[in-house]
Amino acid sequence: MIDLTQNTEQLTSAVDLARKQNIIIPTFAEMIHPEKHSAEIKTKLKEVGLWEVDPLNLFRITWKNEPIEKGGKFGDVNYLEIPSELTGVKARIFGLVGKWFPTGAHKVGASFSCLAPRLVTGQFNPATHKAVWPSTGNYCRGGAYNSALLGCESIAILPEEMSQERFEWLKTVAGEIIATPGCESNVKEIYDKCRELRDTRDDIMIFNQFEEFGNYLWHFHVTGRAMQAVLEKELGEHGRFAGITSSTGSAGTIACGDFLKQQFPNSKIAAVEALQCPTLLQNGYGGHRIEGIGDKHVPWIHNVRNTDLVIAVDDDFCMNLIRLFNEITGQEYLAGAGVAEETIQSLPLLGISGVSNLISAIKFAKYFELTENDAVFTIFTDSMELYQSRLAELNKEYGKYTRENAVRDFHRFLQGISTDNMLELTYPERKRVHNLKYFTWIEQQGKTTEELNAQWYDWPEYWTAIQAQAAEIDALINAFNERVGLS
Repeated sequence: MIDLTQNTEQLTSAVDLARKQNIIIPTFAEMIHPEKHSAEIKTKLKEVGLWEVDPLNLFRITWKNEPIEKGGKFGDVNYLEIPSELTGVKARIFGLVGKWFPTGAHKVGASFSCLAPRLVTGQFNPATHKAVWPSTGNYCRGGAYNSALLGCESIAILPEEMSQERFEWLKTVAGEIIATPGCESNVKEIYDKCRELRDTRDDIMIFNQFEEFGNYLWHFHVTGRAMQAVLEKELGEHGRFAGITSSTGSAGTIACGDFLKQQFPNSKIAAVEALQCPTLLQNGYGGHRIEGIGDKHVPWIHNVRNTDLVIAVDDDFCMNLIRLFNEITGQEYLAGAGVAEETIQSLPLLGISGVSNLISAIKFAKYFELTENDAVFTIFTDSMELYQSRLAELNKEYGKYTRENAVRDFHRFLQGISTDNMLELTYPERKRVHNLKYFTWIEQQGKTTEELNAQWYDWPEYWTAIQAQAAEIDALINAFNERVGLS
């Protein structure tokens, strides 16, 4: 459960700072339905850029932002359908688009939902605490951004091998940046740094996305409902929702599958990871290039017992496809192969992990032999705007992208996607994956075996109790806003 114990003294301080910073906190209900914001807020947003460090952008923590860089209103959910001409499968594949969040990635929502409960209960005092955001990428970007909106200090922690764009942007908003050794797979090094900070500093509060149920809760309610809205619009009378595929990373995003399975009981949840670090698939280890899906452990907030399938994606497929999708020569080849211009122009909306999720959705569709009546959902968490340096590195390493490269990449890495490195999870297989939590969370991070067992044996009640907390948190947010007195 998310701790909602109130600290009266610190809550008063947080209210005073929010009043001074002109901050109103959005509720879960408003993030799901941003059209419910007041006319005054909507009018003010017309003058605010999507990435500006302005408290009004708290109201843009939603999947329904108008897809423009400044002055956008609210509309339908931002999503793409990737057609069969590209995927090579009959099934309809949809992906939510994360680019149109502040910071250009959906993790700004998850980080906010970790921060908000502690803020409105007074557990976190932005006047005295520094917010620490450990991450393999976009989560610390979102956390540092939200901290800046709230007028408090932040510390961003991420692996030193992440893209240069992340570090350059963080310098503009984070009070402190700590680069830990390694790449996306080196999560333990991030945990070790958190432990060091906890032991040596008393002015911090750590918001660890891998264990914070605010992360799970936001994706369950906000992302899950966004997908439901798209499915209700697109499925039609004979359409069937087959399931979602999502890279596990922090296991926040995959919580949308828990929501969708409640609405579509026959649907499945597929957890995606890099083949170069097959933790769920083979209890394995390694390093990979799919930025933002840190691994070599099972996140505390992953509802493993509700997960049906593991899909491992070769990062070599991702790195070749980002060239095919973004280089002019690649786009010209796609046009010649019959892919519509509108689709081609939308492909840069898929960052590296978005491409990985697309690959996993294709593998899912092929594995279950889905038809044109079936739909698969996935997530395009961020866009290639955050990875231009990676394209430059690939060009430097392999030379200019040619038509021959495009032919190979289209047929081998896209049309040639197969059902290798996939595993349907039986009850014992689910238990095996769940048990991996022990080594990180009990032995290293101080969790209890009692709660580990509760996640499994008190299923699903353990998880549904957390899901039900959104209404209680919304009530606390409303009470906080009333005390601030700006709305």
